Amino acid sequence: MDNMINITLIDREGVEHQLEGPTDMNMNLMELCKAYELPVKGTCGGMALCSTCHVYVLSDHDLHDMSEDEENILDQAFFVKDNSRLGCQLHLSDELEGLTVQLAPESEN
Repeated sequence: MDNMINITLIDREGVEHQLEGPTDMNMNLMELCKAYELPVKGTCGGMALCSTCHVYVLSDHDLHDMSEDEENILDQAFFVKDNSRLGCQLHLSDELEGLTVQLAPESEN
């Protein structure tokens, strides 16, 4: 099907999930994970106000720069690494074809 990309997501138990998502519906990675009923909360609804959709980008994709909001939230999040991103800020596009991400551990609070 046209306008579809493939993403590999590794859950918190190390299990790989092959996700297919549309690039023509303005969806983001958090919404795609929720559609597949994966354990991503997205508490703020995709507004970059929490870190419950925190992922590690494992593949070598040239992603757009983080917004100031995304940087600020990740500055306050647990388990942040150099490859940390918020799933709600990664909008599904052709450039994300083949993306591999891993869910970050949930916060300790």
